[in-house]
Order: sequence, then C-alpha cells, then structure tokens
Amino acid sequence: MADRRGLAGIGGISLALAVLAPLAACTFGGDDEPTGPHRIDAARLVHVSAEGTVDPSQPVAVTAVPGSRLTDVTMTGSDGRVVAGVLADDQRSWQTTGRLKAGTSYTVRISAADGRNGRGDTTAKFGTLAAQRLLTAKLGPDSSGSGIYGVGQPLTVQLSEAVKDPLARQEVERLLTVSSQPAVTGAWYWVDDKELHFRPEEYWPAGTTVALAFDGTGSRISDGLYGGDRSSLRLRIGARVETVIDAAAHVLTLKRSGEVLRTIPVTTGKPGFDTRNGIKVVLGQERSVRMNGETIGLKAGSSESYDLNVEWATRVTWSGEYVHAAPWSVNSQGVVNVSHGCTGMSTDNARWYFDNTRIGDLVTVVNSLGHSMEPFGNGFGDWNVSWTDWIKHSALGQPLTTTAPAAQAPAAGMARPEL
Repeated sequence: MADRRGLAGIGGISLALAVLAPLAACTFGGDDEPTGPHRIDAARLVHVSAEGTVDPSQPVAVTAVPGSRLTDVTMTGSDGRVVAGVLADDQRSWQTTGRLKAGTSYTVRISAADGRNGRGDTTAKFGTLAAQRLLTAKLGPDSSGSGIYGVGQPLTVQLSEAVKDPLARQEVERLLTVSSQPAVTGAWYWVDDKELHFRPEEYWPAGTTVALAFDGTGSRISDGLYGGDRSSLRLRIGARVETVIDAAAHVLTLKRSGEVLRTIPVTTGKPGFDTRNGIKVVLGQERSVRMNGETIGLKAGSSESYDLNVEWATRVTWSGEYVHAAPWSVNSQGVVNVSHGCTGMSTDNARWYFDNTRIGDLVTVVNSLGHSMEPFGNGFGDWNVSWTDWIKHSALGQPLTTTAPAAQAPAAGMARPEL
C-alpha cells in the first residue's frame, strides 16, 4: 500500500513548481526591457556635424536621434582649451559658441540617454584646416606701467599681416571690441593696411575705464588668412589736462579739468625751424635725453648744430619735438622764438610741467608759422582729423557705441583718476 504521506509530499512539490514557474518566466524570460537604468553605447544616439577636417570658422553641432536626449557635451582642443557651447532647452542639440583654432585637433565627449532608461557615453574626433597665415594684433597703448592715460590717447592696433580687401577689413573691425565706462561714441580709422586707430568723437571723459580686445580665434578673414589668438588690454583715463602753446605770444598755459594751473614763458621754433601747429598728444617723458642736431639733418660743426643733454623732456612727436628745460635760452623765453622746433622753458618750470602731465595728455600749438601737425606717422595727430573724415576711413563706415567692460580688479596704479 502506497504511503499517502509520500504522495502528498510529491504533490506538494509539484504544486510549488507549478506556482514558481510562471513567476520565473515573468521576471527573466522574453525580450522586455529591464525596469532600472542601464549602460549603453551612445554612439547610435548622436550625430556630430564635424568629421575629418573642417573649416574652423564654422560652428560644430551635436544632435540626438528622435526619442533620445543629450545630457552632457564637452569639446576640448589639443591645446587643452575647452570650447564653449550651449545645450538646447529640449536637450536635443548642442552647438559651439566659442571659436575653434585653425590647425587643431578636437575631441568631443558626449553623454546621452535613449528615453528608455539607457544611458551612455561616446567620443568623436575631428580636426580643423591649417591656416596659411594667422592674423594677430598688437594692441596699444602699452598699459604695463601705471595704466593711466590722458584724455587724448587713441587706441592702436598693429596687425601681423597686411589687410587690403574692404570685406576683410570689415571682418577685422568686427573682431575688435572696445568697451568703456562710461560708454562713448567712437570709430576705427585705417591708417594703412596694417595699422588701425580708435578714438571717440570727443576726447575721452575723465575717469573712463577702457578695455580693448582682439578675438580672432578661428575667424576666416580672407582666403588662407585666419584670426590668431586673443589679445587684450585695459587702461584708465585720468583728468583732462590740456596744454596750449601760443608761439606768437611765447606763452604756455596748462589747464587741468578746465582750471588754469600755470602760465609759463617759453620759446618755440625760430624761422626755418617753426614749431608745428595743431593738436598733439604726449608720447612719453624722459628725465634726461641727449639731443643732437644731426638727427634732424643739421651738419656737425655748422652754425645751427647742437649736442646737448636736456632735462625734464616731454615728447610730442617721434621726430624729436619736446617740451623741455632750456636754461640756455631763459632770456629769450616769453620774448622771442629761438629753438629748433621744441618748446623751451626754465628748468624749474620744465620739472613742474613734467610732473603735472602724462602720456595721452593734449598739447596744442597755435599761432606758429610752421606747418600743421601730421595726423599720423609722427606721433598722434588723430584729433586734427574731423569726425566726418574719420568715419570715412572705417571699413564699416559708421561709428560704434562702446559696451561696458567686464568686471576686473583695478590694475596697479589705477587709484589716481584725479591726476
């Protein structure tokens, strides 16, 4: 006789297996997706617009296939620089906002999700066309000193390559950014194929903070010519200091913020060596400088030759016109013009003048029998050009309004805007 307990046990086991079997099939069988996040290869979820070698002036985009989204995109150049970009609100696309450099390899690291709890990463690589020529810009003035300049100081740009084509010049102007606080209306002037100057319509307001930047990275300027690395400078404008030299009255008057500080008897250029009329800008100051007549074409040993050590010299032209101490002509100062083109005064007055002026201050000569100051080439005669004519020499042909400069800690020496 069979053991009923044994049969019952076997029946119980069979029933348990019958109950467990469908549960196991529900959990592990078939092709259903798991309910938790899992890793996938994201390469099939995205498309990168750049492949092989591309034009660095063109933006690069990353897009997700329908149903997928981008969670992170980072683009880095072989130079280690991360290229800025923006992810769309719907996370379906990303595009560069920063510029690419020519002749550089780039790696794009992308994270994406497939919409079904699958997440993964992928990497894409490409390069940019090498530039036949790179355009860089040397910016001026050199603000490595005090960083404070007079209200007449123009901004200057010296390009590494000549740019002649009008459309290419327009692109160069677009790559230059002038910002200031307060804002001013100004314009660029092409002095020649490699040099540009920027000045406001009127003199810089006293106390203005100014920033100049050239950001040509990756920009196509013309066939084979691309913009080079970014360069920038910052400076501050001091008080409005103006000098007026009346060559007929033999008097120099210095004003600060509209107030006359001192009137000084002087002597200017004698007949044949008349001082230039017009507006000049202080170029530099030298405690002591050797002046030799041979540098202006005077033969050594002639009646007009000279070789002197001159003190407290404030320079206003590259050809050698200064405001300086001339103790040898004190009896002529305020009476008659006896110099070879410079403005001479007593040593005490020259030292005072030296101490109360700076690079960028205005020096205007009136009532001289000499020629007018050249606009360019012998210093900064920029202010002798009318505003109407100035704008005509901008490639864009119109003035611009400066933007506010980015916040930055003041440069050393910038705590004296009242000077």
